[in-house]
Amino acid sequence: MQKQIYKPKSFNLSGLNGISDQTLEMHFGLYEGYVKSTNLLTEQLAEMTKNKKASAANPAYSELKRHVGFEYGGMVLHEYYFGNLAPKGKGDLSSQLKQALGESFGSFDAWKADFVAVGGMRGVGWAVLYQDPLTGQLSNHWIELHQEGVPSGFKPILVMDVWEHAFLLDYKPSERSKYIEAFFSNIDWDVVNRCFSNAAAIRAA
Repeated sequence: MQKQIYKPKSFNLSGLNGISDQTLEMHFGLYEGYVKSTNLLTEQLAEMTKNKKASAANPAYSELKRHVGFEYGGMVLHEYYFGNLAPKGKGDLSSQLKQALGESFGSFDAWKADFVAVGGMRGVGWAVLYQDPLTGQLSNHWIELHQEGVPSGFKPILVMDVWEHAFLLDYKPSERSKYIEAFFSNIDWDVVNRCFSNAAAIRAA
C-alpha cells in the first residue's frame, strides 16, 4: 500500500488587515513544520508496524502514536485557518448560515459574542465553530494542543488560531482582542459558507 505524503498548501494572504506579512511568513513556516513532522511520524509508525514493533508494551511506539495526533491536528487546523482568511475579507454571510446561527445561538451577534469569548479565554489554543453532523446544531469550541477538545465527527465551519504565534509580532499578549477583531475583518465568508453547505449536504445524505 502506498503511503500518503502530505505537502504544504500555499495560501496567498499578503495584505491582511491587522495581521502582518511578517507574521504570515513566520506562521507559514510553523505550519510547514507540522506537515513535515506528520509525514515523519507516519513513516516511523508504519515502519514499526511493518517490523512488528507496534505494541502497547513498546514505549517508543506509544509515544509516537500519541504525538502524531498533535502534529496532524496542527497541520489540519492551520489549513482550515489560512483557508478561511482573505485580505480584507471576502463575500458575505449566507442567509442559510445566518439562519442556522440564529437557531443555535439566538442571533448572529450572540454567536459572534460567544465565539469572541472562546477566543479570548486564557491559555493557547483554537476557537472553532463546529456543526454536529447528526443534529445540524452549531457550537463554538475551545481546542487546546490541536487534538484536545475536538468533538469527534463534528465538521469545522470557521477556525481561528489563538496561539500567541498568530499575533505576537503585531500585538502585545494583552491585546489578543485586537487580533480577534482583525481576524473577523479578514474572514472569507465564501469559504465559510461552503464549509457549512458541505456539512449540511453530508447530514442530508
